[in-house]
Amino acid sequence: MNYLKLSIYSLLFAVILAGCKQHEDIRMPISRASGTFMKKSADRNKKLVANEEDVIKKIIKSNPKVKYYATKKGYWFTYDEKSTTETATPKKGDIAYFNLEVKSIDGTIIYSESDLGPQTYYVDKQDIMMGLRDGIKYMKKNETVTFLFPSHIAYGYHGDNKKIGPNQSLICTVTLRNFVPDPAQTATAPAAAPQTAKPAAVKPVAQTKKDTINP
Repeated sequence: MNYLKLSIYSLLFAVILAGCKQHEDIRMPISRASGTFMKKSADRNKKLVANEEDVIKKIIKSNPKVKYYATKKGYWFTYDEKSTTETATPKKGDIAYFNLEVKSIDGTIIYSESDLGPQTYYVDKQDIMMGLRDGIKYMKKNETVTFLFPSHIAYGYHGDNKKIGPNQSLICTVTLRNFVPDPAQTATAPAAAPQTAKPAAVKPVAQTKKDTINP
């Protein structure tokens, strides 16, 4: 009887072990395939970004008289009209009013100002192109700036599902007409608590000296 039980236990253990091994054998190739795919995808994206940046740098190099500024976000811009009097720039909570023209990297107009019409943007509170979201905060009122955006900071691999295709670098010209604080935010801001005036210190009454002539 003990021999029979031992045989049954041994058989069950062998079946479980075989099942675990088969499960591991199936999962390992999937893991390897997934890792390989991710690496290839990352390498492809790096190559794409590098190629787009090379094209933009050639445009900049071909216009030596134009001053371009590089940004930490990976795009470039130049001033078409620069203000010498304004100092303030849009910040979170402001409403920016601007005009926009969008071109392909070869200069072909995709959307003209008249196509898009006047633009209104709630700074850092509205979903717009990542490059514009950052770039507008460099601008002052009445300035016109041309931005060179690689696709990763424009509309990426999917485009805008209209005229802008996948992985398309863009030239965007922006005129910032005005920006103001959001009145809704100003209205809901809690009023500062009134400061209670401190009572004036009471000076002790000076003792009047008696006149020795007229007591």
